[in-house]
Amino acid sequence: MNARDPLMPVPDDANAALAEFAARAWDEKIVPAMTDYIAIPAKSPMFDAQWAQHGHLERVARDAAAWVERQKVAGLKLEIVRLEGRTPLIFFEVPATRPDTTGTVLMYGHLDKQPEFNGWRSDLGPWTPKYEDGKLYGRGGADDGYAVYAALTAIMALDAQGIGRPRCVGVIETCEESGSGDLPAYLDALKPRLGDVSLVVCLDSGAGNYDQLWLTTSLRGMVSGVLKVEILSEGVHSGDASGLVPSSFRILRHVLDRLEDSATGRLLPQVFHCDIPASRADQARATATILGDEVWKRFPWACGADGGVSLPTTTDPTEALLNRTWRPTLSVTGADGFPELRNAGNVLRPYTAFKLSLRTPPLVDAHLASQQLKELLEDNAPYNARVTFHPDGRAGALGATGWNAPELAPWLENALNAASRTHYGAPVGYIGQGGTIPLMSMLQKGFPRAQMMVCGVLGPKSNAHGPNEFLHVPYGKKLTASVAQVIAACP
Repeated sequence: MNARDPLMPVPDDANAALAEFAARAWDEKIVPAMTDYIAIPAKSPMFDAQWAQHGHLERVARDAAAWVERQKVAGLKLEIVRLEGRTPLIFFEVPATRPDTTGTVLMYGHLDKQPEFNGWRSDLGPWTPKYEDGKLYGRGGADDGYAVYAALTAIMALDAQGIGRPRCVGVIETCEESGSGDLPAYLDALKPRLGDVSLVVCLDSGAGNYDQLWLTTSLRGMVSGVLKVEILSEGVHSGDASGLVPSSFRILRHVLDRLEDSATGRLLPQVFHCDIPASRADQARATATILGDEVWKRFPWACGADGGVSLPTTTDPTEALLNRTWRPTLSVTGADGFPELRNAGNVLRPYTAFKLSLRTPPLVDAHLASQQLKELLEDNAPYNARVTFHPDGRAGALGATGWNAPELAPWLENALNAASRTHYGAPVGYIGQGGTIPLMSMLQKGFPRAQMMVCGVLGPKSNAHGPNEFLHVPYGKKLTASVAQVIAACP
């Protein structure tokens, strides 16, 4: 055991050794494992109702568990936990190698994936891994199948250098992309084995650039579901009925006008907004100074009407950051009731259905927002049409509440800055994320004194959930070494 004082910095030569260990592990072990992982269509239960029969989630869990066990970490205990009717979850624990610590580091990731989507480059595909110019393309690699592999590699890097660390546990779920509906039951079942969690390392987030370590300081929540408007029991000739039978699409537009100002995108009901903490606004201004116009230029804009690129809602970097992290927004992510264009005859359609994705600010209760959204959309339907909103969710988890990070302890702030300067040559950056990690609000409630290191490899153009998703391997190597250095500093 190593009795090094955790408040003392890790020597430069040891940090260099951590970086070398992480880089070699990525090249020799993680990239091959991730290549196999990407080829498996392990879609989350929300997108694969027959997930249990298909067995893809079970396979990726087994593959990851087998990889972890092959590393022969001293004292490692691992189990694939299976609760009846729920997706599998990997739990592992590694004993402390430093005698002066009683806390536990909890490391989190997930193995389930979003669906395929379209628009992939002709030589790429969601289940066709390709390693090119330091980027590993394919669905789920960056979001965030790499997490379990990087987490264990950080532990192994410390042990290989004889650098003492606290006890570490890992929770790797397979339901995150469906709102983590199965996770609360697992956390309840595992609570006696988790221990006194003093630091959470979550590897499911993003980065503002690839030039420094980024700490996520907030996450938006999400309410999603299907809004459906039915006006007829079957389609009818549009020439015969239009002008008398109201269009289901127009009714749906009218209903959405209650929720969103279509001219600006602002959500109208105040219940979906919250006050932005002054500290988060200050951080947004500081991050805007670092990233500048790249905050909005990093997206794949289409050509505009005048031949130039299309424009965002704002070109002010600070406002852009706040819009995507602390303000509610509505997206329509799918539609039903429409024939393909080539089969679209002169028929007035009987119904229109939209898949809605409402991103809620970090301090808004998503379950309550789900109830309020349903009431808002269904109440007093125009033309007495049948209007229904069915929220998504498993195990009663209707909506995933966002998260606002606790104040950083001095030791963690210092460790993050030291790790970023060591492995990237630049200070740590602070950024809110527009996505959702349901686990974080759960852990905040369960372990209110724990510090949170939420980070990830989803930097510019990595495009999680969309086409051409990639895992930025050079950034992943440095992130792994940074995680190891921070764990070593955990008191």
